[in-house]
Amino acid sequence: MRALLVIAATGALAACGSSDSGTMESEDGEVAYTVDEDSGESLTTVTNADGETVTVQSGEGAAANLPEGFTLYPGTKVVSSTNVSAGGNSGALVQLESPATPDEIVAFYRKEAEAAGIEIKMEMKANDAQIVSGESADGLVFSINASPIDDGGTSATLTIGTKS
Repeated sequence: MRALLVIAATGALAACGSSDSGTMESEDGEVAYTVDEDSGESLTTVTNADGETVTVQSGEGAAANLPEGFTLYPGTKVVSSTNVSAGGNSGALVQLESPATPDEIVAFYRKEAEAAGIEIKMEMKANDAQIVSGESADGLVFSINASPIDDGGTSATLTIGTKS
């Protein structure tokens, strides 16, 4: 848990325009970070005393590393993305904006999730906002949260990753 706090602190440092790269020690081990000030992308690696490594890539310039079978909705703008890997597990959290409706976005990602073997376990709709999530038998977890934005279109958060 402390490693996640250190990663969050590193992200805050990046947002403040601090040094391009560096390392620091935490109770969990060594933290190395790099910030590309041109793209806004940051890369943080935490290695604990046991040699286990967690890598977090995030920012406006970070590519959305979606698993096989998942794509960006056509015409979507990636506002920001965060990619995490630890051991054999990985995940992506992608903030999207699209001219499409929440219904169209959710239907698109639901179809991709079901094609990937994900069983939908939760669906919720409140007004025009929607959340759909599920999990596959082999531990792939998925969630899409979509809501309309004031000037038309949709803001959505897509989360996909493996669960150990």
